Amino acid sequence: MRIPIPHSLGREEARRRLHDRSGEMAGLFPGGMAQVAIDWPSENRMAMAVTAMGKTVDGHVDVEDHAVVFEIQLPAALAFFEPMVRGAIEDKARKLLT
Repeated sequence: MRIPIPHSLGREEARRRLHDRSGEMAGLFPGGMAQVAIDWPSENRMAMAVTAMGKTVDGHVDVEDHAVVFEIQLPAALAFFEPMVRGAIEDKARKLLT
């Protein structure tokens, strides 16, 4: 699942805000029971491992000049959660960048 979140902050400011607020990433996922492990393997990519309900899902966020792009690999067994996850990320990611 690919979710671009447009912004007008510029790459450096968007990256700084994600760095500063990365502790709030668990709140992006519905249910409030997710644990999120964050790593920055490169300057403009934040890797995530999201654990909820005994399942771990990997993803990353690429910081671009005019968008941050969330990519999450939901397994087929969890595909029915995609609309709920997509909506929560779209809503809450915008707030992370403000």
